[in-house]
Amino acid sequence: MNRVAALLDRLAYEPRRLGKLALLEAYFRDTPDPDRGWALAAMTGALTFKNAKAGLIRNLAAEKTDPFLFGLSYDFVGDLAETVALMWPADAARANAQLTITDVVEGLKTTAKEKLPEIVANWLDRLDENGRWALLKLITGALRIGVSARLARTALARLGGKAPDEIEDAWHADAPPYLHLFAWLEGRAEAPSVATTVRFYSPMLSHPIEADEFASLDAAAFVAEWKWDGIRVQAAAGKDANGARVARLYSRTGEDISGAFPDLVAGFDFDAVLDGELLIRRGGAVQDFNTLQQRLNRKSVNAKLMAEFPAFIRVYDLLALGEEDLRTLTFDERRAALVAFVRAHPLAPIDLSEMIAFDTWVDLSAARADPKHGGAGVDAEAVEGVMIKRRDAPYLAGRPKGYWFKWKRDPMVIDAVLMYAQRGAGKRSSFYSDYTFGVWTEAGELTPVGKAYFGFTDEELIELDKFVRGHTENRFGPVREVTHTKAKGLVLEVAFEGLQRSTRHKSGVAMRFPRISRIRWDKRPSDADTLEALEKLLAEAPAQVS
Repeated sequence: MNRVAALLDRLAYEPRRLGKLALLEAYFRDTPDPDRGWALAAMTGALTFKNAKAGLIRNLAAEKTDPFLFGLSYDFVGDLAETVALMWPADAARANAQLTITDVVEGLKTTAKEKLPEIVANWLDRLDENGRWALLKLITGALRIGVSARLARTALARLGGKAPDEIEDAWHADAPPYLHLFAWLEGRAEAPSVATTVRFYSPMLSHPIEADEFASLDAAAFVAEWKWDGIRVQAAAGKDANGARVARLYSRTGEDISGAFPDLVAGFDFDAVLDGELLIRRGGAVQDFNTLQQRLNRKSVNAKLMAEFPAFIRVYDLLALGEEDLRTLTFDERRAALVAFVRAHPLAPIDLSEMIAFDTWVDLSAARADPKHGGAGVDAEAVEGVMIKRRDAPYLAGRPKGYWFKWKRDPMVIDAVLMYAQRGAGKRSSFYSDYTFGVWTEAGELTPVGKAYFGFTDEELIELDKFVRGHTENRFGPVREVTHTKAKGLVLEVAFEGLQRSTRHKSGVAMRFPRISRIRWDKRPSDADTLEALEKLLAEAPAQVS
């Protein structure tokens, strides 16, 4: 564990992208199989353990340390793995004993649930502080080291002298600990390949665009379609290497989510790979993301749930047709093939994402501002904005520049009062960076309406943390209650993407994707917004009850 612990520790404190790439490349080059493959899986979110959870770690810490002292320490540090790693009683005679990440992975996968506490405690006894921290991070899955799957694959490309797109194509043809993938990168084997056309293709992603950037773009070279409030998926169906019928539904990251949507997969009577948006349609209209969430993250569903939340896919790209890979075609060519495909499969649980008619960017701006009259019709409430795509764009993995843009609708904004703060995790574990904010009720009291932990700069975080520490009125475990009266307190300008009624929140409303857009040092708490103002926003844009 020493080698992977050192890697994770250095990655956590390395701010430069090129620095992280150098660390990853060196580790993959110098570390033997299968250790490097398991580390790669952990860093890209492909490593999970059914029975090893954070609760196991808390229970072990409670047995080895004073519970009150542990609570105080956890409150101060703000990170479970770091707290336990520092507080675990050291055993100088056994520290740094030989233990590999492969030993850990195999142990966690094969050990019975009732035996896990004993084996994890034994590992913790055998490791020093860094080793314990790395072990606990692997178990909880919360690495927070600033390494995305794309960055890890870029490091692999550098290791093998390959193009990043080659790595993307081979990535999903292997599985942890990626023995075949590393053999190919080192010239010892052919590239991993999927033995079936029913496969996942690394998705093409877009860049955000602002209104002032359109002046340099020719509107005639682009098409536009609605950006829907669902999740990105790929629908793949066909025959496997043995000729058996296979159908899969993949998330944007390549996770097989077919089990949560058997009603969808049962209707995949085609031989193709489609890119689109997973949505719920009820009452003849597409619903918002909050409704879709009722079916997400479930390994299985019953007939009642499927009937209450009927799912379908609004498709906007055709990546493969039979054994033909269409990704090198232009968007216009793929679009023509997609239109013909949808017409040929009227009974499949799919429909076509319609294009937005526009001649100028002014026309598109008007449609974006008013989706209902811009062509979205009854589905307007499920529109997040517009997607803009070059007509001649091939389908490229990752986020290539200049091809696809997303122009989201302007967020809603309110002024709210900071009420509570909690420490963050990882690099933010020393700062109070997670904030709960509220608005005034008719009775003149503050009611919490949301939480946010991003949207501010590092410099602003330091200012916010200082304010929290200097204006703490009370403590509730790791949470600090911040001064919030009409005369004293801090106002935050909060931006959010949507608003819906909620029976789970005291205020009766819930925000979607709230973020701190500005610190209003210039505004008195008494001038912050009211719950009535949020009710007015709800009236203007009604949404489903959560």
